[in-house]
Amino acid sequence: MLRLAIAGCHGRMGQALVQAITESSGVKLCGATVSPNHDLINTDIGTIAGVKPIHLKPVDDLNFIIDNFDVLIDFTTPDATLNHLRICLENGKKIVIGTTGFNAEQKTIIQEMSQEMAIVFAPNTSVGVNLCYELLKQAASIVGENADIEIIEAHHRNKVDAPSGTALKMGETICQVLNRKMDEVATYGRQGMTGKRDKKTIGFSSIRASDIVGEHTVIFALNGERIEITHKATNRGTFAHGAIRAAKWLESKREGLYSMADVLFKED
Repeated sequence: MLRLAIAGCHGRMGQALVQAITESSGVKLCGATVSPNHDLINTDIGTIAGVKPIHLKPVDDLNFIIDNFDVLIDFTTPDATLNHLRICLENGKKIVIGTTGFNAEQKTIIQEMSQEMAIVFAPNTSVGVNLCYELLKQAASIVGENADIEIIEAHHRNKVDAPSGTALKMGETICQVLNRKMDEVATYGRQGMTGKRDKKTIGFSSIRASDIVGEHTVIFALNGERIEITHKATNRGTFAHGAIRAAKWLESKREGLYSMADVLFKED
């Protein structure tokens, strides 16, 4: 039985993870954290997630439960995740990172730590989105050089980073196929007299509204036709079950930095 812990069980993804773990076989929830001094620190983790009590209460420091789990699943914030990452490294634990919004320096830290521990780092853990990445590779290789490429993403009002990590990953996937550099071709929103569109530009547009879980559309616009690859998530369960799948896959790994493509498309 794989022992799991959840960072930030009081958040939307944290609650979805608690629910998903209770529905999954081969895994057991053995601990969870909340923010320091959070009001829910004395509340049963199951109650927080809206499921039956599981007779565990969260802690506000991962060190308090470090001996209770094998893999941590973390969908929190960049600073919190890096702190959890260091604790896991020091104690021989593995981690699935679904947090987004890391800067280049923080991503380098994750890369360096992966030389001594096993990490799945995925801005989106849904099976459908990761299938879309593969479809984007095909589309980019066939029509990418002749298309105007735009990426549109929509999320709930509480999401704090934009564009989403998934949208950026989609852009990076296309750039790899077309041998372009993201920092040279990405355009994040447009306003005023922008001038004629550069053919190699990849445009990003972000929508933040209500309770939208997550929607992404990549447009390959050609003269006379348009190809659109779209993924829409209707609930967070798809991300939660994907993260659990990643944690199970990670169980046999000792070190390395892996993506959801490794989890889904490469033999264990």
